[in-house]
Amino acid sequence: MKVVFLCGGVGKRMFPITEDKFLLDFMGKTLLEHQIEMARDAGLKDFVIIGNSGNIGRIKQLATPAKGTKFEFALQARPSGIADALRSAAALLNGEILIVNPNDVFDSSAYGVLLEARKRGSASSYILGYKVKRYFPGGYLAVNDQNELTQIVEKPKPGTEPSDLVNILLHLHTDVPRLFEYIDTVQTARDDVYECALDGMVRRACKIKVVNYEGCWAPIKYPWHILDISKIFLDAADRKLANSVSISERAVVTGKVVIGENVRILENAVVRGPVYIGPNCVIGNNVLVREYSHIGAGCVVGFSTEIKGSYIGDGCWFHSSYIGDSIIGKNCSFGAGTVTANFRFDEKTVPVKCSEAQLDTGRDHFGAIIGDNCKCGINSGILPGRRVGPNSIVGSHVCLEEDLEPDTMVTGQQQHHLEKRAVTPNKTRKTGAQK
Repeated sequence: MKVVFLCGGVGKRMFPITEDKFLLDFMGKTLLEHQIEMARDAGLKDFVIIGNSGNIGRIKQLATPAKGTKFEFALQARPSGIADALRSAAALLNGEILIVNPNDVFDSSAYGVLLEARKRGSASSYILGYKVKRYFPGGYLAVNDQNELTQIVEKPKPGTEPSDLVNILLHLHTDVPRLFEYIDTVQTARDDVYECALDGMVRRACKIKVVNYEGCWAPIKYPWHILDISKIFLDAADRKLANSVSISERAVVTGKVVIGENVRILENAVVRGPVYIGPNCVIGNNVLVREYSHIGAGCVVGFSTEIKGSYIGDGCWFHSSYIGDSIIGKNCSFGAGTVTANFRFDEKTVPVKCSEAQLDTGRDHFGAIIGDNCKCGINSGILPGRRVGPNSIVGSHVCLEEDLEPDTMVTGQQQHHLEKRAVTPNKTRKTGAQK
């Protein structure tokens, strides 16, 4: 059986985060590396990875073969959906295949329940279904009393869902030629050819079994979902400090923390887990790093900075800053007094502007989303839910109330009133000792 990772798409909803979602780093490894490890643990060793022209080189670097493991690669010319991705790799897809969206996070039991269902059954396909408690903007599965698929409904309006089962893209197909036959019959102007093909298979009496999965699951559709993924990894981790970590006797490090090589934690710093701190970081004097913070490699968290529940990329610098519930890209620097506000005065959940629409994050605490290579000047502030495009600058004393486009600098135009000061000569002040 071949595991097919779909890495050829383009994240259209992630601005200002420009990194491919499966290449985001969690606990020192990309999400794709975590996915490959999990599949290997389930006994799967034959992989096909479909990438695009912008990421295939990096994918090949990450997909290092282990003993008994094989990797093959295919190039998807344009991001035109799952069916187009499979067509681009058709020459490599023989026998049974297991299609995986590497942007979703689930635990190893997902592979287990799907493979066990295949072992016991004789269906054409097996797909994973996950029960949700509230509306999710994805594909919903309509099933019969045998838990067999009757229809996939893509993004129904809230209240019109056919069931509480959401489609997780972990799909096992036993007959690839038949799957391609149905793909080739679909006529649609959208990029849902694959989903339409599954509906066509069901209408023509092909059995597609929906396998219930009850473990953890979190997709990355919008930037704030990165915080959900961080939480999953931090909750699953064990406390681990590298041998080369240097912690001052006057620092406090408590709870479940994972700290990489050559990290220095200086006097009076406090780190409260669950927290991840990547290699070669400096946690400076009087710094507070609070629960569910994920700090990338080579960061300097300078004097009197507080990091709370945030995801921070590699190579970032801070000084007397407050970073609350925010997502920060790589190589960003924050001048003294920078604040990312994370709470509204009206205590409502924080919205984020996305393609001219305001999307509710569902979070009552949420800060800024800042792209790679950004800078913030001294005493600058960013309001909750604001986005700062890559390579941009928020100038000194600016309170950013609107999103900032990439490659842009915003400065505060301060006005000063100047007037001449009357100066009188200093007089000698007499003291009690003088006469």
